[in-house]
Amino acid sequence: MTTQEVRATYLIETPFTLEYAATVMAGEQSTGTFVSVPGETDHLKAMHAAKIVSIKQLESAPYPSLPGYKAPEVTGKDNVHFQRGEVTLSFPYHNFGPSLPNLLAAIAGNLYELHEVSGVRLIDIALPKAFMDTYRGPQFGIEGTRRLTNVFERPLIGTIIKPSIGLSITELRKLVRRLAHSGIDFIKDDELNGNPPFAPLKERVVAVMDEIERAADKTGKKVMYAFNITGDIDELRANHDIVVEAGGNCVMVSVNSIGLAGVAYLRKHAQVPIHGHRNQWGAMTRHPLLGMSFTVYQKLCRLAGVDHLHTNGLANKFYESDASVIQSVQDCLTPMYGKDTLLPVLSSGQWAGVADASYKSMQTIDLLHLAGGGIMAHPSGITAGVASMQQGWEAALKGVSIAEYAKNHQELAEAIQKFG
Repeated sequence: MTTQEVRATYLIETPFTLEYAATVMAGEQSTGTFVSVPGETDHLKAMHAAKIVSIKQLESAPYPSLPGYKAPEVTGKDNVHFQRGEVTLSFPYHNFGPSLPNLLAAIAGNLYELHEVSGVRLIDIALPKAFMDTYRGPQFGIEGTRRLTNVFERPLIGTIIKPSIGLSITELRKLVRRLAHSGIDFIKDDELNGNPPFAPLKERVVAVMDEIERAADKTGKKVMYAFNITGDIDELRANHDIVVEAGGNCVMVSVNSIGLAGVAYLRKHAQVPIHGHRNQWGAMTRHPLLGMSFTVYQKLCRLAGVDHLHTNGLANKFYESDASVIQSVQDCLTPMYGKDTLLPVLSSGQWAGVADASYKSMQTIDLLHLAGGGIMAHPSGITAGVASMQQGWEAALKGVSIAEYAKNHQELAEAIQKFG
């Protein structure tokens, strides 16, 4: 790979040959269209056309993964075999420059709509250093977040405000008061609760930070709270400033709602970590032959400037497999062009009993482990729920089974009885 190209690798399925489908993809996403046009000279194509780097043949399929494909005229739909393979294309860097929005138009644009393919998924990208020089990447990442929370040598333990939406300011204040005295490291707004008329962000920030500061004065521990500041581009900076001016130490955005350009805009101004929530991600990736892989997604989020990124957790309540979650965590922890790694955020149906399998499979403590119901619904209350999560990880790091550890740790024993 040279510094003057972007390489994108796709998993594709096609009723045509892989070579033909790759040629169509390269043409559609650079200099070509469905027919030759005036001005499409050999010189222009030499300078700007995407090129095929490699094609790796995989298994064929008897049925198409997606509708809308066009069968080769020589076979007809009754005799079609669908070829699958990994195709790597090279795009000239000077076609778009160091711009994430324009990069995506090229490598993840109209190719999803081509009728020459019955499946296409972007599975990896390699970018020239110019992108790293243009975008700031994580400002805090793992180490910066640890410094702010003063949590080392174990995962951070966190929770989500529940109910997700509907709490009044008074009710929220009471809940945060209990959480801030529980020994928890991190709290976040739910992605559903941004700046609603019934509980405006500015009022929530004042109430939450008042409780967090009061608790910190008593306990010596200041909880990190990720306020959901998602909104239109012109709101992001103002919402961030509301949080920082009140003494807040984290902001959260729904990455797919504000876009990578929105994240990058916020990153230029941010004074605190950016917690990236990936809601809507399922629409981008759930079908195995459509959308993009998390490997690609986290690279883009990292460039834009996210510090924490949700990966799902083991035994989660959603569709994602444990193997996919483990790979996503590894992706976040893999350094990229000298940029800081991302802090993976485990969430969705989590409780103390998941700690052991998480540690054994992920082999890292650089995690933010969120449990909503796993803490809030503990039989003995919130503080016991936090203690159970801490005890679950203590057992995992000591190599002791949770059943054995629970014999001398009541909170963990109750969690097992409730959730196990």
